[in-house]
This record gives sequence, C-alpha cells and structure tokens, in this order.
Amino acid sequence: MKPEPDFLDQPYDPRDPSPWLALYLDRSTPLDEAVKRAWLADSSSRSRQYVLPFVRPLARTLIVLIQVLKTFTPRKVAFSRALHRLLAWGMENFIRPEANWLILRHFHLGSQVLQFIAANAPVEVPTHPLRPRRIADVREEMFLVHDLNLYNFVIRLNQALRESGRQLQRVERPDLSMIEQPPLRLEDMPRRRRNFLDLQSSIELFTPIYQLLLTDSDFWRATNSLQLDETIGLYAATLLDAHSHLVLVNNRHPLVPMSTLRAGFRLTLHGLSTEMLHAVLIQLRQRQDAAQAAVPATSAAACAGSAS
Repeated sequence: MKPEPDFLDQPYDPRDPSPWLALYLDRSTPLDEAVKRAWLADSSSRSRQYVLPFVRPLARTLIVLIQVLKTFTPRKVAFSRALHRLLAWGMENFIRPEANWLILRHFHLGSQVLQFIAANAPVEVPTHPLRPRRIADVREEMFLVHDLNLYNFVIRLNQALRESGRQLQRVERPDLSMIEQPPLRLEDMPRRRRNFLDLQSSIELFTPIYQLLLTDSDFWRATNSLQLDETIGLYAATLLDAHSHLVLVNNRHPLVPMSTLRAGFRLTLHGLSTEMLHAVLIQLRQRQDAAQAAVPATSAAACAGSAS
C-alpha cells in the first residue's frame, strides 16, 4: 500500500481546487495534525469513493432483514466473543492502516475524556479505561465494553451528583494530567495490499454483523450510545465553561432515539467528535504546562534581580 498522501505536495490549480487540500489547510475546527492527515487520507481513498456507495445500501438492507429474523429467535442469544474475534480478524486483514489507527485511538481517547470528567467532577466516579496497544486487544470484547463504560459512567456520575446534591460546574484549573496522545503508531498498523477498506465502509459492514451476533438490547444500546455525544460534550463544556465548542457535536438529541439504519454514519461522526474534543483538551493541557513552566523561570529571574 502507498503511504498516506502529503496534501501540501499536491499541485494547486485555482480552476480545479482539491477539496482535500482545502479541508487539510482549514483550521476552523480543532483536530490533531496527524489525525487530520490520516482522516483525510482515508476519506479520499478509492475504497470510500467506489466501495462505500455499494456497501451502505447493502448494510442497511441487512439491518432490516436481521431485525425481522431476530423477532423469531431467542432474545438473549449472543456471540460476543465470536463477534470480537471476527472484528479483530477483519481489522487485521482488510482495513486500511489509517482506519485501524483511528479505531484503536478512539478507545484511548474515549477513556481519557471520561477520566477527565471524573477527575474534575465534585464527586467520586470510578472509570474503566481501555488502552489497546494492538488490534488483537480488540478480541477482549472491547467494542461492547466501550459502550458499557459510557452508560455506566453517565449513570454513576449522575447518581453521585443526585445523592450529594451537587452539580458539575466550571473548574478554575482543571486536572488535565490524563490527557495525552495515545502510544499508538500509524506505521505499526497492517499495510498489506488487501488492507484497502476505508473507515466508513468498514463501519457500515461491521454494523449488521454487530447486530447479528449480539442481543437486540446490546445492539440498541450500542447504536443509541452515539447520542450521548452531546451529553459528554455538555459535561466537558460545563467544566471548561466552553459551550461554544458544542457546535462540533452532531449526534443529537440524546432524548430522541434514532433509527439503527444510520448507525454506521453516526458512528463516524462519533469518532470525529471525540477526536475534536480530545484536541481541545490537548491544547488546554499544552497551555497549562507552558504556564507552569513559565512560573519557575519568572521566580528565578525575580530572585536574581533581588540578589543583585
């Protein structure tokens, strides 16, 4: 496979401007530079252009057919272990390196965001961070646990707030110690010729498989967890007093469950929203670290001045 493109090396023709170059150069929304490059490389791939238009209607048709099938099968039958082994196999053998890197990053970023909210909440909230280092780690039911973590966090946080009679509020100096770039390298992802499938196409294909091998309850909970993006965004915005960033959240409204047919598209939005929130927190930590580093230097200069 060819390495990800360098959009800045692409020729610029004002009569035929590249939409990918425009999106790469645009800085109106927060996004890590390496993530943006990988995201746009995946989005501009031939797989997304030629495979996704056929995969998406097929996947949505399968969701309807599987839903019909599930009405005549036991509701508690699930094959979670088999599902996650199948997902890991598909990621290892068919998905583009950029897509695999973004998927594994998502588990780290989601865990860091929940840890950030927990650390700055006025109550104690346990978290269960997920930090996969390689694709094989996904086999440990990681997708399912990721959804459970989100719901359990929202429940435990709000139970504790209710019992204490407190609420989330702005934190003057938020604890950002858990916010960092995950120790994952794009170059370590599988890069064989058969690793061609883009992120959105793979998500669309995985969705009906997810539905088939899990219970209706697990699948419904997973797809509707995407609408908690606004909930998590509100928590972070309240702690930071930065509600303007909620414009980046697209999976709304949490009180109005949506059809599972668009779960693949909404899952892509969920991944991008998480990346953008993490980018905001990274920028805040960098400014906080820079301010802390400047304090000793100022103190040293003041001491030197008084000594002279």
